Amino acid sequence: MITGSQCRAARALTDLSPERLAISAGVGVETVLRFERKLDKPDDDQVFALQSTLERAGAVFIPDNGAGIGVRLKFTGSEAKRIDILENEGGIVAPDRVP
Repeated sequence: MITGSQCRAARALTDLSPERLAISAGVGVETVLRFERKLDKPDDDQVFALQSTLERAGAVFIPDNGAGIGVRLKFTGSEAKRIDILENEGGIVAPDRVP
């Protein structure tokens, strides 16, 4: 299970807003904010949903290995740049015209 500090750091690294994380994880925005501020501890299912969502976004959670817990990005800087280029190819975003 992750901590509120890891959640906040992972959200910053993955560039997710509290609202976006909450929607993707299926929890309330207040749940995210209170967890990150250490005001409340969500139930285990909600923490697992937040962790899973952040991991899908590219965060890797580091367990306590004697040097403390942490979080990092799964991708290197060059990989992230290539992914960003690939995701932005295709021109102007418009609604799909698929029947």
